[in-house]
Amino acid sequence: MKSTLETLSPTRVRLDVKVPYAELGEYVDAAYKKVGASVTIPGFRKGKVPNAMIDQRVGRQAVIDEAINFAIQDFYVAAARENDVLVVGRPTVDAIDFVDNEKLDFSVEVNVRPDVTLPDFSKIEISVDNVEVSDKDIDEQIDELRARFGTLNTVERAAANGDFVTIDLTARIDGAEVDGGKANEISYEVGSNKMIDNLDEALVGMSAGDTKTFTSQLVGQKDGESGEIDIVLKAVKERELPTLDDSFAKLASEFDTVAELRSDFTERLSRVKKMEQGAQARDLLVEKLLADLDIPVPDDIVLEEVNDHLEGEGRMEDAEHRAEVDGQVRASIKSDFLFDSIVKAEEVQVNEIELTEYLIRMSQRYGMGPEQFAQELQKAGQISQVVAEVTRTKALASVLARISVVDKSGNKVELEALRPQEAPDAPVVE
Repeated sequence: MKSTLETLSPTRVRLDVKVPYAELGEYVDAAYKKVGASVTIPGFRKGKVPNAMIDQRVGRQAVIDEAINFAIQDFYVAAARENDVLVVGRPTVDAIDFVDNEKLDFSVEVNVRPDVTLPDFSKIEISVDNVEVSDKDIDEQIDELRARFGTLNTVERAAANGDFVTIDLTARIDGAEVDGGKANEISYEVGSNKMIDNLDEALVGMSAGDTKTFTSQLVGQKDGESGEIDIVLKAVKERELPTLDDSFAKLASEFDTVAELRSDFTERLSRVKKMEQGAQARDLLVEKLLADLDIPVPDDIVLEEVNDHLEGEGRMEDAEHRAEVDGQVRASIKSDFLFDSIVKAEEVQVNEIELTEYLIRMSQRYGMGPEQFAQELQKAGQISQVVAEVTRTKALASVLARISVVDKSGNKVELEALRPQEAPDAPVVE
């Protein structure tokens, strides 16, 4: 097989492929077997029909057409690999020239990832926020710890933000109670905004024994439509926090004094904010690269994704929403092209240890065991996406280690800790 590449645009190429007949033999043989297994000819068992008889009864051209359909896909993939082409989307077969017992020539047009000229990362400087742990930050952490050891006391006054209330709720639409829309004896923190829109505003000022009706959007309603919710407030409770002293420090932690407890929170928050600096540097670098680099995107790929999205929402004729989705799709594809270019330039590969560590972290986030999580990914056909995500993360960490990162005060920030540790003894995941 021989192939040549013609660049039609930054995101589209044409592959001209020439295949000698000798390389088509296995495809022709397979086509004869497939056709022979599907025809019934008196005197011959299925699958045992001679090729000459198939040519006579079915026609050799039918066999050749079957062989070409399979061969083109394989030789197209081989040609793309030979020319180092990273294809995007489905190819279009432009022309086929077959001469029996001599050759198969065909041409394919396909979208490709564009060549992206990456900058010299060592010359890029990114400015991130300072690591600052204030007394307020420490106080908030300590108050959260005190809240875990707090007690709730019933009070005879109107509810305010921060109070805990016991309530009954009944949801109605057009006066009729919603199926499953009744709940009793709910304990809820006023101001937490963790249940129903407008509930917090309705509760503020209510006292035990009060009832009230407010409107809010309920599950299953269309945007802009509201249902009515009846509240019966049964009790108002105020949280009493324990006194902040050395006795509390001993009770709530491994430390003997409040000073030691505050020092530990300071150290912990400093580590968190340093990690936030790394995440901020990563996001700002990607933002800068997307803004600075010319990364073309195939219009037909964008149109296909936009139409699929709008069709799913039933909003094909919504021009304003179409423009919004178009921008989102272009930005997403552009980001993918950027990350893939970095992976290629950095020659990054992922090994099994790195993939396993990622699966363990993600499985914990979803409350699943690593093996179960991996099985679910396998069922959903998402293993390749996971490998791509881990590879991109590793490649981005590699270039982050080369850029200059400073905080707002001009201090150099070291991000080497973000770079994944190499595990050379583990096999590489393709």
